[in-house]
Amino acid sequence: MKILFAGASGILGRKTTRELTAAGHQVAGLGRGAGNTLQADLLDPAAVLRAVDGLHFDVVIHAATGLSGKALTRHRDMAPTNELRTKGTVNLLAAARATGARRFVAESMMFGYGYGDHGTTPLAEDHAVFGPRGTNAWLERHVGAMRTKEKLTFTTEGIEGIALRFGLFYGAGVTDTLTVPMLRKRALPVVRERGTVLSWVDVDDAARALALAVEAGKPGEAYNIADNTPLSFAAHVRAAAEAFGTRPPRTVPSWLLRAAPLAHTVITTNLCLDPTKAHQDLGWTPEHPDGPTRLRELAAALANG
Repeated sequence: MKILFAGASGILGRKTTRELTAAGHQVAGLGRGAGNTLQADLLDPAAVLRAVDGLHFDVVIHAATGLSGKALTRHRDMAPTNELRTKGTVNLLAAARATGARRFVAESMMFGYGYGDHGTTPLAEDHAVFGPRGTNAWLERHVGAMRTKEKLTFTTEGIEGIALRFGLFYGAGVTDTLTVPMLRKRALPVVRERGTVLSWVDVDDAARALALAVEAGKPGEAYNIADNTPLSFAAHVRAAAEAFGTRPPRTVPSWLLRAAPLAHTVITTNLCLDPTKAHQDLGWTPEHPDGPTRLRELAAALANG
């Protein structure tokens, strides 16, 4: 198939592109960066349509974010990504229609289920509300953007929409380039664990899931994508520090992180995903089901060149 890929130049995009091309598909990246086949600002509707004028695609993937490998601490750090999830989705759906693409695969995230305490039962796609109203204005902007992205994906006429709701990414290209450098600078504190856990997924496993969804995802369906080992943010970061031989992260009182309100909200959320439907429909299971084990393997592989 011919695939138009917004977000192809990011870490998830590059890995997914390798999966797709290995399966025989043709991928054209769309975005502002020089690494894209087609260059356009995804928030400029006219520019997006000019970039794809006269071209045909079978599938459009929307995995574009405004994160650029940055640590998220303040709510306003999410503003570029929120806009890509709302206005950017509208523009990419217009490109899908203009190029004859019927399938539209959207990257989503587990926090679309809402921040806060979700209890101990893993959330399944059909038994949890996606996109509940945020508990304050900032959280509504974040959750609302994810809700809008999925609603547009599933309700646009003539489009077979599929969404993947990922756990937090780690692994090659994420842990070694973002988490470990912050640990070495003592710039990644954690708070005392209070029984909260989050779902995680190795970014290589996430890329395989995204590639499988292009071929096997069922129209109108959302899929949770997570490994088998939910961990608190603190436990994950400590496992990374141990695996890569850095000093352990500093443990600080929860209130101290209120100066970084988005980070505080994320690490105090209690939310884990049930990925059973992805196993059944996509034939996806994580090659790296246990986060701490994967971190040790990754550290050893990098140390050995």
